[in-house]
Parts: sequence; C-alpha cells; structure tokens
Amino acid sequence: MPREFSRSQRMAEQIRRELAEIVRDELKDPRMGLCSFTAVKLSRDLSHAVVYCTVLDEALREGTLETLNHATGFIRSQIASRIRARTVPVLKFINDDSVERGEAMEALISKAIKSDRQHHDDNESSS
Repeated sequence: MPREFSRSQRMAEQIRRELAEIVRDELKDPRMGLCSFTAVKLSRDLSHAVVYCTVLDEALREGTLETLNHATGFIRSQIASRIRARTVPVLKFINDDSVERGEAMEALISKAIKSDRQHHDDNESSS
C-alpha cells in the first residue's frame, strides 16, 4: 500500500508543529510578536528548510523575523532533541504575506460584487 505523504512532507509538518511549541514555550525575547507558522518547505535532501510565518502585528514583523533568524541555532537544537532524525535542517524564516494578499483579494471581490449589484439594480430601475 503506497504512503499518502512523502517523508519530506511528514518531516515538514513535524517541524512546523515543534516550531510552534518552541517559540511559544522556550523563546523569550521582547522583540517577538505573535506569529503563526504557515508552511515549511524542505529541500530534497532534508538539509535546508524555509519556514513561512505570518506575524499578526505589522509593527513587530521585522523584529520577529530578525529574532527568529538570529535564534536558529537554539531552535535547531530544540528540534533535534524533540524529533528522531539523522539531521536537522538549517532553518530560514521568511514572512508569509499570503494572508494579507487573501484579504486584499477578498476586498476586491466584495467591491466587484457590490458594483455589479448596483449596476444590475440601476439597469432594472431604468427599464
């Protein structure tokens, strides 16, 4: 029976879960804002990981990403003690702006629907 998920997908999800716990419980830095890890992309050899995170407070975004990237050694050591893997990937944290882009798209769609309804109502009233 074939596996549903590849090893890299399973490891990426495990790393994402562990990151959330480590940042919540272990990382104590005043520059850290509230962040959510949306995805982890692993290289084919599992040696590098790009971690996409969304920082909820826009004012703290740069400080949070800087803190996370500065603390990669500590975070990697914490991950190594929590998961069974031959190697723990080198981490790189980047901002995931997909939530903001989604909100902007939703606003545009709502605006278009409202405009379409208004145009439709104007055409019916003139007939």
